[in-house]
Amino acid sequence: MIIVRNRMRPRFPLIFALAISTAVTYLHASDHKIPPPKDASTYASYDAHATDHVVIAAEPYDTKKKDKIFRVDYVENGFMPIYIVVTNNGDKPISLDQARIDFISAEGDRISAAQPEDIERRMTHITGAGKVIPLPAPLPPMKSKPKTPDKKIEEDFSDFEYSAITVPPHSTRAGFLFYDMQGLGNTPLKGATLNLRDLRDGNGKELFFFQIPLDKYL
Repeated sequence: MIIVRNRMRPRFPLIFALAISTAVTYLHASDHKIPPPKDASTYASYDAHATDHVVIAAEPYDTKKKDKIFRVDYVENGFMPIYIVVTNNGDKPISLDQARIDFISAEGDRISAAQPEDIERRMTHITGAGKVIPLPAPLPPMKSKPKTPDKKIEEDFSDFEYSAITVPPHSTRAGFLFYDMQGLGNTPLKGATLNLRDLRDGNGKELFFFQIPLDKYL
């Protein structure tokens, strides 16, 4: 809060302070931005299908330093954000409308991408349905309201989650999916892969599945 102690005080300091405050707010708001994607073949872990003219890369955000682009510390809470980059070098669009993108651990565990409520449940211990509070008879039980979903998680999913259903010809699309690493040990990426199935070309033909080895990232 800015306090002006003297009404006759020149306006410049006040205007300057407001400008600084606005600039700081703007800079803070711009901290959380998705990184611009490069061609998928330039990342350490990728799978390229020459006949389909498609390359898909996966870059785990497995450190606190990389995790800082998000509003929430996912790594600290057992979730792995993975940046998925899809480059279509062909002349026809490809569709990910029905795509399944699973994390496969070295032991063969198949893990689907987490939803916001999965992360909220882990981090805020919500059940989603509210608890039933018993009351003395003859009063009926009263149901408590569930906790409000974590706004920061909702904003992260809105800003970062992979959402490109179609990748146009000669273009690249990217975004994050979040995977639950709980129970996979200290090195969940070792020997793991990211598998993508049910991708289709512009004619509706299913593409051969992609398997991205995450060992290359390590």
